[in-house]
Amino acid sequence: MATLALFDFDGTVTFEDTYTRFLIYSTPKFRLLIGFTILLPLILLYKAKLMSSARLRPILTMFAFAGRNANKLEHLGSKFAATHLNPLVRPQAAQVLNWHRQQGHTIVIVSASLNVYLTPWANQQGVELVCSELAVKNKRVTGRYRFGDCCLANKVALLKRSKDLSQYQTIYAYGDTPEDFPMLALADHKYYRWQKS
Repeated sequence: MATLALFDFDGTVTFEDTYTRFLIYSTPKFRLLIGFTILLPLILLYKAKLMSSARLRPILTMFAFAGRNANKLEHLGSKFAATHLNPLVRPQAAQVLNWHRQQGHTIVIVSASLNVYLTPWANQQGVELVCSELAVKNKRVTGRYRFGDCCLANKVALLKRSKDLSQYQTIYAYGDTPEDFPMLALADHKYYRWQKS
């Protein structure tokens, strides 16, 4: 029987939140300014821990990406993956990913961050990916997600769309926020903020 290793991305594999970094990197300045002005009350609620990232993220996604050319955004995502992601990877995460590779385990990144930059990074790393996918219609990004935000219970639901978990004798899972708790609950070996739990 095979072994499955599930990794959250932002804050677990990386030192910081790549979603926000990509949003700032890829969004035209005028749109950022308008969005920041309109959404400031929600951002302040999030900073005060009165609003969850799971509620704020889809709103930010709509403001930043709705109506954008899908091919151009994918190009920006590939550039971002090539130039920004590897320096943000925690050395500990790189070591554990390598250990799972050496053991022949199936590795899946399971993240609320976006497919436009995680897909090229996952391909380069030789790992599988389940994440929030931007919906596209007529070659334009709609601002919505194809299958919802990949967090909390939806993390597990989207993972089960692509994986038959019964095929794995042992499951490892790594996360760093309560958004990862449903995924961690699947695992035989759970690591929360790199501490075994």
